[in-house]
Amino acid sequence: MHHPSSPAERLLVALDTSDRAAAEQLMQEVAPYVGGFKIGKTLFTAAGPPVVAAALATGARVFLDLKFHDIPHTVAGAVAAVMQLGVHLCTVHTLGGRAMLQAAVEPLAALPPGRQRPTILGVTLLTSADQATLDEIGLAGTPEEVVLRLARLAVDCGLGGVVCSPQEVAAVRRLVPKDFAIVTPGIRLPDAIPDDQRRVLTPRAALAAGATYLVVGRPITAAANPAAAAQRIVEDLATL
Repeated sequence: MHHPSSPAERLLVALDTSDRAAAEQLMQEVAPYVGGFKIGKTLFTAAGPPVVAAALATGARVFLDLKFHDIPHTVAGAVAAVMQLGVHLCTVHTLGGRAMLQAAVEPLAALPPGRQRPTILGVTLLTSADQATLDEIGLAGTPEEVVLRLARLAVDCGLGGVVCSPQEVAAVRRLVPKDFAIVTPGIRLPDAIPDDQRRVLTPRAALAAGATYLVVGRPITAAANPAAAAQRIVEDLATL
């Protein structure tokens, strides 16, 4: 598994748009300043594998965030298909349970030596979830307790990392092996207006807490000058 060695490599830009042309224009603008791009359900459903190829062609890493959650056989097949795309990170839902998570990493064993091995990340709780969400769906414990329980399960099942909110990063980092990746969305700049994500932190605070990668969307993608916004975040991180 590759671990980022510079602040720029730690920054992944979320391309949350259905407009492939707009996404590719943004990639070209910011690729020199960031580590990679997160392609989620919106863009992948609209544009499919070609947009992954376009992102890789910029020299950036790709985090394909499709959050697979299905029966074990189906998830194994989906991960095997993802591996053909050459992405660096992809996600499954830890709520799928042990058998599903173990099935998700099985395709990695079939890879020939020298091939790109994606890091399989287990999504714990979405950043939009809070205590009321957990109570309503019947998950026992606080958000942090649930995240830690699911992170422990991800380690046990051989995943390469987890996705959690910035507020759980420090607790997860104390729990997991040193080379285990922690990817965190919910990154907001200090002057940002709150939106639909509840459990958020600034980039500096998330990195200081032990995050491996930071996923940043609107503070870069909605900026008047996305490249400059990305550079500002990287410069701020470099002072840590």
